[in-house]
Amino acid sequence: MDGIVVVNKPSGMTSHDVVSHARRRFKMRRIGHAGTLDPLATGVLILLVGRGTKLFNNFEPFDKAYKATLILGTRTTTADIEGKVIEQAPYAHISSQDVKETFKQFMGEIEQTPPMVSAVKVNGRRLYELARKGIEVERQARQVRIDILDLLEFEPPQVRFYLECSKGTYVRKLAEDVGERLGCGACIAQIERTKVGPFKIEEAVTLEELNERHVRDWKG
Repeated sequence: MDGIVVVNKPSGMTSHDVVSHARRRFKMRRIGHAGTLDPLATGVLILLVGRGTKLFNNFEPFDKAYKATLILGTRTTTADIEGKVIEQAPYAHISSQDVKETFKQFMGEIEQTPPMVSAVKVNGRRLYELARKGIEVERQARQVRIDILDLLEFEPPQVRFYLECSKGTYVRKLAEDVGERLGCGACIAQIERTKVGPFKIEEAVTLEELNERHVRDWKG
C-alpha cells in the first residue's frame, strides 16, 4: 500500500500521534507526515504511506491556509491559551476597523521569529522540547509571505480570521505580533488548517474514517 492520505487532525493530538494511529490501522511502519500541526491545531495533515514517503520534498514548498481565532488583551508564554498568562491589557477600545488596518500591515513578505513552542531545531534540539524545560534560546528571524489575511468575525475579545500564507508561517506568532501592534497583546485560541497546496479540508478524513480506501496515488 503506497500513496497519501489527507487526514483531518483532531485537537489534542500531535502529528506523530496521528502517524502512530495510522500505523496501527494499516499494520505497517512506513508512514510519515508532511507539515507538522501542534496539538492545539486541527485540520489538514498529509500522511505519506509506504513508497509515498519518498514524496516528502514535493510537499515541503506548498502554501497553506488557516482559519483561526485570537484573543485580544492576553499574552501567554506559548502565544496560545494553553500557556501561562504573563500579561493582560484592556482591549475594549479596539474596533474591527483597527484590526483590519493592522492586518494590512502584515501583508506580503514579512519577518517572523519562530516561537519557542515550534518544531524548529536549534543545535539539534526541537524548540518545543527546550520550551517544556523552561529554556529559551535565541532564534533567527525568517522571511515568510502573507497572501491573504481577512477578518471573519469580530466579537471582542475573540477575533476570527482567515489566512493564506507561505510555508514556515507561524499562526500563533502572527497573532501575537498583531496583538503587539494593536497595543493590547493577543494569543491564539484555535487554529484549523484548511488547505495544504491543492489538498483541502473538505476531502480530509477523520481518524475514525481512516482506511485503505482513502490511500491514493499521487506523483506531484
